[in-house]
Parts: sequence; structure tokens; C-alpha cells
Amino acid sequence: MSNKNFPLVASFVTVMVFAGCDVNVKDDSEAFQSAASTGQSVAETTKKESEGSGSSTVLDDILARQPEEVIARYEYRHPKETLEFFGIEPGMTVVEALPGGGWYSKLLIAYLGGSGELVGANYPTGIYKSFGYDEERLAKMENWATEWPEKAQTWVEGDTSSVSGFVMGDLSESKKGTADAVLLIRALHNLARFEAESGYLTRALKDAFDVLKPGGIVGVVQHAAPVNSDDAWANGSNGYLKQSFVIEKMEGAGFEYVGASNVNANPLDVPDTDDFVWRLPPTLSGSKEDAAKKAAMQAIGESNRMTLKFVKPVI
Repeated sequence: MSNKNFPLVASFVTVMVFAGCDVNVKDDSEAFQSAASTGQSVAETTKKESEGSGSSTVLDDILARQPEEVIARYEYRHPKETLEFFGIEPGMTVVEALPGGGWYSKLLIAYLGGSGELVGANYPTGIYKSFGYDEERLAKMENWATEWPEKAQTWVEGDTSSVSGFVMGDLSESKKGTADAVLLIRALHNLARFEAESGYLTRALKDAFDVLKPGGIVGVVQHAAPVNSDDAWANGSNGYLKQSFVIEKMEGAGFEYVGASNVNANPLDVPDTDDFVWRLPPTLSGSKEDAAKKAAMQAIGESNRMTLKFVKPVI
């Protein structure tokens, strides 16, 4: 499989969020720089509510209990700030796209608690065929919607959320209108990359819209292409998408743009047309055997990421 298939490890998550981080303007050229008044007012209001409920302290405790290798990624993934910006709270029903091995899932299962639910949403089988999966690997995924929840339920002990799952493009009627939030974390690039083959991005965003309650939130974290990058290069195949593209597609799917946070921005990551996101940590594709190049990639750190919040309109 080519290096460009590494986006498989991305986590596809959706969550309902209203707590506060810095919120930035809608314009792509000013993203990660100045605050958007609409998004900021929502964030500030809910941050006060969150602090009053003590949910921030609960999240702090959960984050502090994680293994060292998980905590080491906080520098780049900023789970506390990200979840608070999206407004994730205990008791919510949250859809996480492409949950994989559960980096975010394990935090959410504990944080949502006994009155909450985590719903995993996996890519459709067809997209894995495009990745080059053989028939044996594809066969193992046939029962993902039941097997992944069973496995995930064993990851965390104590007062934990229930766990369920579905495959994108196969959302049941019973799931529609039940979620408070959908998290799309580093998952959109593959959907965009193969959109022309079977409308994967369109179908995934329709599921996100349908599964949410009116007023529900979609939280997006995505490797961010430079504003002036070539559209063909920033089509997802290199891991990066333009913020303007993401906003356009989300609004086209019926969502309203609330605002952006710079919490996951990394100004040192300035890729050109010869680069793909998996050159950076933790994958370090193409530099593992080259000490100087590896050091240069580690100095950059993980990718520059847009962090965007959208809402399903209340009709």
C-alpha cells in the first residue's frame, strides 16, 4: 500500500459542543487569527455553564489518568480544549467518525458517563477497497458495527457510556435525530479524496445531518492546507484540505458555520506540492532511516489543523 493510505489511522468523530476556546473568523485567509463574534458568544456562554457544572474538572481528571503515551499526544491533539470548544458534556450522545483503536473513544466513554452514549461511525467498505485492502481484510470488517462496540465497551471501567456503531451510508431510521454532536476528526480527507468514486463525502455528511437533533453540533478537526495551495494537491490525497472547501461542503450539506478555533494550529507546518501529511510525526513516512530529515520533521511537529464548529439549524 502506498504511503498516502496512512490516513486510515485518522479518527472520524462528531460531537455536540458549546464551551469556549478562541473562535476565529469565517474567512479562510484570516482563519486562526481573529475572533468571530457569533462563535465566540456561543463559546463564552457555554463555557460559563460548563464551569458551573464541574464538567471541566471531570474531564481534567479523566485526562490525567491516561497512559503516558496518550498524554504525550496532548501537546498536538489538545483534547481538553478541543472538546470544550465543541461543547461536549457528560450525558450527551456523541457520534465519533472513524474511531479506530479508540484514542478519543476512551476519553469519551469515560467522560460521557452512564447517561451518555458514544456512537462509532466507520467508513463504508468501498472506501477500504480503494485503499487497497484485500478480501481477507475486507471480510473482517463485515461485522464492524456490532464487533467494534463490543470491543470498545471493554476499554474503560466504571461509570461509562453505552457504545454502539454504524457504517456510513447505512444509518438506521432509529438513529436519526438522536445525537447531540458529531465529531469528524482527521477523517474528511479520505472521504473527499474518493468522493468522485461513490459520493463518500456527500453520504457521510448526510448521515451527520440526519443523525443529529436540531441544534446539534458538528466538530471538525482536519489537516489544513495553505490558503494559496493548488486545489488538485489539496483534494485529500495528501491528507490536507482547504478550510474554505470544508466550510463550503458543510454548508452545502445544510449546516451553519459557527466559528473556528486556533487550538490545533501549527504554523510550522507549511507543506508544498511535494509533501503529504504523513511525512510528519507520528508516522514520519520517508524519514525514519534519515536522521537529519527525521529531526527536521520532528522539529515541525504534527500537522497544522483547522478546528471548526457547525450547527444543524433548528427549524
